[in-house]
Amino acid sequence: MRRFLLLYATERGQAKAIAEEISEKAVAYGFSADLHCISESHKYDLKTETAPLVVVVSTTGNGDLPDTARKFVKAIQDKTLPSDFFAHLWYGLLGLGDSEYTYFCNGGKIIDKRLQELGAQRFYDTGHADDCVGLELVVEPWINGLWAALAKHFLLSRGKEEMNGTLTMASDASRRTDPVTQELLHIESQVGLLSLDDSRRKDAEVLEQNAVNRGQSKTLTADFEPSLTRSIPPLSQASLSIPALPPEYLQVHLEESFGQEQSQAPVTSVDPIFHVPISKAVQLTMNDAIKTTLLIELDISKTDFSYQPGDAFNVICPNSDSEVQHLLQRLQLTDRREHCVVLNIKADTKKKGAALPQHIPEKCSLQFLLTWCLEIRAVPKKAFLRALVDHTGDGAEKRRLQELCSRQGAADYSRFVRDSRACLLDLLLAFPSCRPPLGLLLEHLPKLQPRPYSCASSSLFHPGKLHFIFNIVEFWSDTTVVALRKGVCTGWLATLVESVLQPNTHASRADGEKALAPEISISPRATNFFHLPNDPSVPIIMVGPGTGIAPFIGFLQHRDAPVGEEEAPAKYVQDSIQRHSKQVARVLLQENGHVYVCGDAKNMAKDVNDVLVEIISKEVGVEKLEAMKTLATLKEEKRYLQDIW
Repeated sequence: MRRFLLLYATERGQAKAIAEEISEKAVAYGFSADLHCISESHKYDLKTETAPLVVVVSTTGNGDLPDTARKFVKAIQDKTLPSDFFAHLWYGLLGLGDSEYTYFCNGGKIIDKRLQELGAQRFYDTGHADDCVGLELVVEPWINGLWAALAKHFLLSRGKEEMNGTLTMASDASRRTDPVTQELLHIESQVGLLSLDDSRRKDAEVLEQNAVNRGQSKTLTADFEPSLTRSIPPLSQASLSIPALPPEYLQVHLEESFGQEQSQAPVTSVDPIFHVPISKAVQLTMNDAIKTTLLIELDISKTDFSYQPGDAFNVICPNSDSEVQHLLQRLQLTDRREHCVVLNIKADTKKKGAALPQHIPEKCSLQFLLTWCLEIRAVPKKAFLRALVDHTGDGAEKRRLQELCSRQGAADYSRFVRDSRACLLDLLLAFPSCRPPLGLLLEHLPKLQPRPYSCASSSLFHPGKLHFIFNIVEFWSDTTVVALRKGVCTGWLATLVESVLQPNTHASRADGEKALAPEISISPRATNFFHLPNDPSVPIIMVGPGTGIAPFIGFLQHRDAPVGEEEAPAKYVQDSIQRHSKQVARVLLQENGHVYVCGDAKNMAKDVNDVLVEIISKEVGVEKLEAMKTLATLKEEKRYLQDIW
């Protein structure tokens, strides 16, 4: 088989899942994928690689690289490398991102640009998939076009003599039935259609929607609206193109424990885990506020956990107990929740490189597994929906699940699954005849991720303590029954401190420093860049609406300055920045100052960026493009720093 190297750089498993899909499909097209995480540098060597390279790269934060890619990128960004270092390398790259963030697909773009600078050449156009409109709109056609691009690359790389023969053969290909040759001819007409830049993709979406609207106008008006469980013409009458069934690979046994000791420690990461008590919990907002904001103080005095202002840390949290119980009931496993989960790889599985999930500890109970290990709130991917089809008995329900995972049903999937934040439990309640085996859930549900929070204190100001601030996240779920849900971690924390929560007051409790709530588990998550300048005389500008102010409380405490200085009311932080445009320009351009932005990435950070461009343009008297270049220089100098989500 024709081998290619397949690398993925993932933060939450999305890029890995897509890379695994590519690897599994490759065999059917006569290829063999050598699949590795990009961090596994001991398993591949691009300096000597002769096979084509395929890379799937996600983007995290506001354009940051996944942690798994940092070592790789640091290595290839070595300025001593010659410009022809990768001249022997041919590659294709698929970037994943979200266009609502300022630096769309930046993780993939960083790697793509550097490979080009080092002489690597593309055998296939780079794809940029947008989670804002649905990754599948780009991912699916990009994967479909990959096979012909690979076939063409292998044909052209056989050497000049064989290539001449291949071209002669291709000229007669219309009389041949060889599938690879047909694909080679087909790719020339398809490459233009697979142009994946944003503008073309948006245009295609508009055209597709217009076509749907025209089709609907020719159809008799239906007496109902579409929903998660039902469709309307033309989709309900369409022939469907559904993805291939992902191969099952896990065999699950539930064994009675008979008093045996079971693992009750969630598998998290290589970072050290600290179990610390909550020493204080305060509600910062009034009871009639739109959002409820809490401050929690952790006692870290008996640990070696250390931090500095600007750092972040992870809180290891469980799923909602009520949702776990509902899921157990729906799976008809309530009476076996204390059974030990034993996993094995199916002997006859067709999944290449099948392995046991590393986030599931050995000898854990089913209850513990669903509570601490699996992200049961995760929005099901299309591959999961496709797998559920084969475990659904009712014909109408089976058809609807097929529609939701089909190419024709992309708009319905976005509206009723992804945008509605439907989870597995929603689907199981919506489709009563769907009875998936437990193994299928373990194959498709991702790892329950710890939640990151900014440190909102200084260890100099509060020795032995760690503060963090958060809003209790609430959102409406209207998949089948309209219900108010709370964030997985913020909802859990709010419940945890409910009985000991202090009101919006500075009065201290009579029980002083006594731990008021059970311990929680945390792990360090150093940002490595969102820190104060070493020189305390350097002026700084801090932008942090709402809970984005958290790290700046630590900044001010660290500099022993008063927290909070009243300004004239301004609706948005960018208004305040604009109001002090001369001072902002002076601090940044004349006094070598720093600007820090913390909070919402999708709206606030972009608006702040735009107003900084306006200020530089106005105060310096330069064109907007020149102001943007100045701001980019500040970023390169680490004087314009963002901690956004």
